[in-house]
Amino acid sequence: MAAVVALAVLAPPGEARAQASNGNGIQGFLDNIFTGSIANDGQSASLAPRGGSEQTPSPPKRPASSAATAWSGEDGASGHPLMTAAAIRQAAANFSNCVAAMWPDAARRHITRENFERFTAGLSPDLRIMDLMDSQPEFTKAIWDYLDILVKDARLARGREILATYKPQFDAVEKAYGVDRYAIAAIWGIESNYSTQMGDRSVLQSTATLACVGRRQKYFRDEFLAALEILNRGDLRPEQLRGSWAGAFGPTQFMPTAFKRYAVDGDGDGRRDVVDNPADLIASTANNLKKDGWQTGRTWGYEVVVPNDFNYMLADRAKAMTLAQWEQLGIRRAGNKAFPYSADRAYLLAPAGAGGPGFLMLQNFRVFMKYNPAEAYALAIGHFADRLRGGSPFVQPWPRQERVLSRAERLELQQLLARRGFYRGTPDGQIGSRTREALRGFQASVGAPADGFASSDVLERLRRR
Repeated sequence: MAAVVALAVLAPPGEARAQASNGNGIQGFLDNIFTGSIANDGQSASLAPRGGSEQTPSPPKRPASSAATAWSGEDGASGHPLMTAAAIRQAAANFSNCVAAMWPDAARRHITRENFERFTAGLSPDLRIMDLMDSQPEFTKAIWDYLDILVKDARLARGREILATYKPQFDAVEKAYGVDRYAIAAIWGIESNYSTQMGDRSVLQSTATLACVGRRQKYFRDEFLAALEILNRGDLRPEQLRGSWAGAFGPTQFMPTAFKRYAVDGDGDGRRDVVDNPADLIASTANNLKKDGWQTGRTWGYEVVVPNDFNYMLADRAKAMTLAQWEQLGIRRAGNKAFPYSADRAYLLAPAGAGGPGFLMLQNFRVFMKYNPAEAYALAIGHFADRLRGGSPFVQPWPRQERVLSRAERLELQQLLARRGFYRGTPDGQIGSRTREALRGFQASVGAPADGFASSDVLERLRRR
């Protein structure tokens, strides 16, 4: 696997949630990580009582909205015909007609005509989203830098405050759903830095824009109609339905369709408020994890020591074995600890190749991957949860001396692999599973550890051949 968290690993910026199986993810954070504008982890508002009740304080509020940035007016980097500047302008000119044409579908979802007109009145396209949808940053973050940013002492301290403040809600949810409170608190912390970075775009405007303009209109049409359903039912008010440009909202970042599937009324007040009601938020996030296959009483995975002569062709999500079988291959748990359930099945992840730590990933890691299909994200959630529980940092060092490849170098890497018959995809500068498979094939052919690690060293080897 690539040492750096390339776009295909993190999920392309702007689409982390939209590509997830249930629509969730860390869009706001990914937008920030690529623009270098991560907020101070120490930033948090006080927990003021909600509705005058001292028993149910509300989560801290997000910062005020910043000024909008205009669309560049340029073709999208994806090259998709619907992302050309001309196609974008044409679709934007037809935006009102496009929205109006969705009324029959809205009516089939039992949205009243009055509410349809009320919630779509004055909507206009936010074309800046087209730039965000097709952005291709020159550099990505190394996985260790990603973890350093997310799993920080200030954020962990805030997480422990959240766990103490909402202990009754976490107690009730663990009993009802069997989902670990530390996993829920970790998602809350990673997704929105405990409600301080939730995004400030109108979910209706964002999803309406994407339903009528650009290359993913069918997907976002469903999200827009689901957002209308939320408002029509009265679960949330329009001013609460604000989030990322892709439409995710709330402290744990639900997409509208994910809200429909997983949101629950945690305190019996008749509404499913995953934005400002901690009981609903915690219960809905737990319900999401439970329905995605959470195993009660099990962890997400283990840091492991991989022997020097290990066959990294086995480091594949499709090649799961029991923990006992991995031990027979020489894999040991870091810190010389024993595996508590040797019959549990896991796959080996080596996110920094042979030069970094390995991890045996269990079913609950796969559940995190359903929340967001990025291994770096799921690893951050699992590690953050362990640290909240009182666990220690990872034992083994990361290869921090490794240089992050630029997008031009990643493209060159794919082109060289294709020229030598190892890569059969279309070079796009994104290090995904197909590129890692090609890298392993090339590394094996030259007698190097076949770990799929997209390093500057392997690029130089390709250049010399």
